[in-house]
Amino acid sequence: MVSNIHRPSLTPFLPEPSRATGCAVIIAPGGGHMQHTIEREGHELARWLADQGIAAFVLKYRLARDGSNPSGQPQPYTIEDHGAADAARAIRLIRHRAAPWQLRSDRIGILGFSAGGEIALLAAAQSDSGDPTATDPIERASSRPDFFAPIYPGGLNRTDYGWSSATTPPAFLSCAFDDRMPEPLAALFTQLRQAGVNAELHIYSSGGHGYGVRDDRPELPVSSWPNRFVEWLDDRQFLQP
Repeated sequence: MVSNIHRPSLTPFLPEPSRATGCAVIIAPGGGHMQHTIEREGHELARWLADQGIAAFVLKYRLARDGSNPSGQPQPYTIEDHGAADAARAIRLIRHRAAPWQLRSDRIGILGFSAGGEIALLAAAQSDSGDPTATDPIERASSRPDFFAPIYPGGLNRTDYGWSSATTPPAFLSCAFDDRMPEPLAALFTQLRQAGVNAELHIYSSGGHGYGVRDDRPELPVSSWPNRFVEWLDDRQFLQP
C-alpha cells in the first residue's frame, strides 16, 4: 500500500522494442482515495501488459481521503482538482514524449481499478485538446485518452460526466456479479451506448471487489479479463502495426 502522496509520479513498464505495439496504458490503482493498492492493482498488471507488447505506466495520483499526514488532518486534495488532474497531466506527458518511448500518440489510454476507475472515468469525461499557447510544451498536448477501462470502478453515482460520441473515447468495462457494481456499471454501459460511444462490458459470475489481475486463481473466469482487455484493444485497432 502507498499513501501520503504529494508529488504525483508515473512508473513505466516498457515492452521489449521488438514486441512494442505503440500502445500505452496508464494504470490508476484503487484504494478508496485513501491509499494505492500499488502492487495488486498496479505493478502486476503493468508487468503483464509489457509482456504483451503494451507499455504500461503506473500512476501515483494525489489522494483526496488520505489521512496519513503527521498532523492527522486530511490531505488538502480533491478527486476532481488533484487526482483527475494528475491523470490528465500523465496523458499529456506520455503523448508529449511518445516518440522516445516508441509509442503512438493516438494509442494512449487509461485503466483504473475501484477508486482509480473513478479517476479513469473523469479523465475520459473532462479532457481537453491542450493549450497551444502554453509555455510548458506538455500542456500543449491533449489530455483526451484514446480509450478508457474502468474496472469495478467507483464514481458510478455521479451524474455530471456528459458522455458524447464526439468527445468520449471507447470504453472497456468489467466487474464481478458478487460485487456491488453490476447494476451501476450496466447503467454506465447503457449511458455510453445511448450517447453513441463504443463500449464493451464484462460481468463475471464471481470475483468480488478488488480482484486485480487475479492470477492467484486461474480457474476463475474473472482471471481472464486482462486477456479480454487485450483482445478488445486489438479489435479496436490499438495494437495493429
